Amino acid sequence: MADRLNGYRILILETREEAQFSRLLAEQGADVLQCPMFTIHDAPDPAPIETWIRRAIERPLDDLVLMTGEGLRRLMKLVRRTGVEAEFVGSICKARKFARGPKPGRALREIGLEPQMTTEKPTSEGVAEMLSKLDLNGHRVGLQLYPDKDHSVLIGAIKAQGADVDTVLPYVYDARAADANIVAAIDEMARGRIDAIALTSSGQVRRLIDVAQAHNCEAQLRDGLNHTPIASVGPIVSDELKAHGLRTDIYPANDAFFMKPLISAMATALSKNPPRMAARQ
Repeated sequence: MADRLNGYRILILETREEAQFSRLLAEQGADVLQCPMFTIHDAPDPAPIETWIRRAIERPLDDLVLMTGEGLRRLMKLVRRTGVEAEFVGSICKARKFARGPKPGRALREIGLEPQMTTEKPTSEGVAEMLSKLDLNGHRVGLQLYPDKDHSVLIGAIKAQGADVDTVLPYVYDARAADANIVAAIDEMARGRIDAIALTSSGQVRRLIDVAQAHNCEAQLRDGLNHTPIASVGPIVSDELKAHGLRTDIYPANDAFFMKPLISAMATALSKNPPRMAARQ
C-alpha cells in the first residue's frame, strides 16, 4: 500500500547505493532527507587496477569475489576506457562469481552475468563463511575490496584454503567533503524536524559519531537522537548503536534484514503519531 509514510520526514545517510532506498521511501510518500556521508572517487592511480584487469584477462580467474556493486561498476568504467570490455567480461564469465549481498549481484546483471552464490549476511564474515564451504585449493581468486576497511582477516581465510588471492581496490572515499552535510543533518534532528533516521550499515553509525566529535556537536547529536526514532536494518547496525550507547527503536519483522521490511516496520511504528512538521502547522 502506497503513501504509508505520507508527510513523514526520514533522514537517510547515503553510502554506496542508497538511491534505491530513497526511491522506495519516496514511493511510500516519505519526504526523504538524503545526507551524503562521503564522496566516491576513482582510485587516484589507475595503473594497479589496469594491471589487475590485464591479469584477469590473460590468466583467467577461477573465482571472483565482489564485495560491492560500486567496485564492479568502477572496474567496468576503467575496462571500457581501456577498450577491453569484451575480453574482460568474457574472462570473468568463466569464473565462479560470489557476491557480498544483493548489490554486487545487481551490478553483475548490468553486464549480463549472474552470481553463483550470494552471502546471506552481507559482511566480510559472511563471505568467509560462504567460501569456507568450497574447495579453493589451487584456485586463483580475484577479490574486489572497498576502502576504509581492514580486509586482512578475509584475505587470510581465503589463503588458508590454499587459494592464490589477487586483490583490487577500484575506488576511494573522500569523507571530509561530506562533513557539512552531516552537521546540517544533526542540526535538523536537534530541532525536531526529523520523524526518523534510518540506518543501513554500521559504518553510518560510526561516521555520525566521528563527525559530531570532530565538529564539537556530539551533545547536539545525542540530544537529537534521544527524541528521534532510530530505525535499524539489522543486528550489525543495532550492535553498533548499542556500542555507542544508542538504542534501536524500529527493526524489521521476522528477521528480514532488507530495505522493504525496514520500511514496513517504519510505516507501522510512525503511524502511531502524526508527522512532526504537520503537527507544527
